[in-house]
Amino acid sequence: MNSIIGSNTRKTLNNAKKIVIKIGTSSLTYATGKINFQRIDILSRVISDLTNQGKEVVLVTSGAIGVGVDKLKLGSKPNTVSGRQAAAAVGQCTLMQIYSKTFAEYGHDVGQMLLTRDVIDKEVMKNNAINTFEELFKMGVIPVVNENDSVSVEEIQFGDNDNLSSLVSRLIKAELLVILTDIDGYYDKNPREFDDANLIHTITDLSEKVEAAAGSVGSAFGTGGMLTKVHACRLAAENGIDAIIANGNDPKVIYRILNGDEVGTLFVSK
Repeated sequence: MNSIIGSNTRKTLNNAKKIVIKIGTSSLTYATGKINFQRIDILSRVISDLTNQGKEVVLVTSGAIGVGVDKLKLGSKPNTVSGRQAAAAVGQCTLMQIYSKTFAEYGHDVGQMLLTRDVIDKEVMKNNAINTFEELFKMGVIPVVNENDSVSVEEIQFGDNDNLSSLVSRLIKAELLVILTDIDGYYDKNPREFDDANLIHTITDLSEKVEAAAGSVGSAFGTGGMLTKVHACRLAAENGIDAIIANGNDPKVIYRILNGDEVGTLFVSK
């Protein structure tokens, strides 16, 4: 870890033209499971503003199953795969309806892209996805990406949207990946258990050691856990994409990231 390298890199983040922003279920909903409309509205405004600046932004969103559970008044996530897939089908419609409305209020259209791993693994399908992203950017449309939970089975699952956001970053050749979660960044120990936990602002060591350390931090941070976020950022950084884990409670933190402020944890790209 090298704070000098981190500082220099942060100063250049505003130069990023292509940006992937991932937000998790815990940042989109309240503890009650209900949708946090205020946070979605702020997120939509910030991304719309970045688009107005000439940046090409992809939003990778979680939340389809959770929103579906709330919409259907199920009380809890179904135990069966088919039940969760049905909840995702309903929740995805509601989620996109909300995004379409909030982005439209700031003068932008959104386009839904539901992906599964076989799309990335098969060359023709992968190229079709890349071409779709490029056409949406040309049209000034903001792509909103989620895993296609209603048809995903183990063989074609990404596993979590942290991994999906890293793959999308590489797919579109992004310069920056921002993962918004319910914690300030990567700590040397679980801050919910240890008062002396320290937030690590910069990571330049992209070896698997940093993931091994994340495993001891716990999996209570957001839906995918800190380990999946570290893995996603590490892979992005290895592929030349700066990646940041930051607290999504106030999506305006994205401005601070692009301004070069020392917020969250930056994985410095090779």
